[in-house]
Amino acid sequence: MVRRTDTRQRMLDSAAELFHQQGYHATGLNQLVAAVGAPKGSLYFHFPGGKEQLAAEAIRQSADRLCDQLRTIVANSPDVVTGIRNVIDALATSLEESDFQRGCPLATVALDASGDSEEIRQACADGYTSWHTLISEALDTEKAGHLATVILASIEGGLLLAKTLHDTAPLRAIAPHLADTLERELS
Repeated sequence: MVRRTDTRQRMLDSAAELFHQQGYHATGLNQLVAAVGAPKGSLYFHFPGGKEQLAAEAIRQSADRLCDQLRTIVANSPDVVTGIRNVIDALATSLEESDFQRGCPLATVALDASGDSEEIRQACADGYTSWHTLISEALDTEKAGHLATVILASIEGGLLLAKTLHDTAPLRAIAPHLADTLERELS
């Protein structure tokens, strides 16, 4: 017997993957429930706010998971500069392994639906804020907030270009430039 929480979590996991790859508008309700093998009514049972609620929760889950992965990468690196390089390498490798289907777990939905839904916009904003905070705390300098914005914007832009071009070169190209910037700013 499948427990209620199992179905709900499977829906979140499937939605996160589908929204990540296809965006919000290209992912239909029938596709979401079919991916889990659940009746359509179960979506509304677990997510009374429908697709919008499911999307916002899936985005938050994806953002939290990536934040945890980034935190681990940075913590296991000898210094923050190497940590940022390792994060970029991990993101590039993940993009390649997915055959350029999975870039940033927030960007596709943020570009697709954040103008239509305050709930989705806020979920995306919270995700980006958590990543920004992680980077800022790792930098531990007066300029941390500014530098974290430059790093996050560079990585997001690099991911978008790499996904669009089916080539990780744009993403990998930012690593040495960010490293140079950080070494200069942190010395």
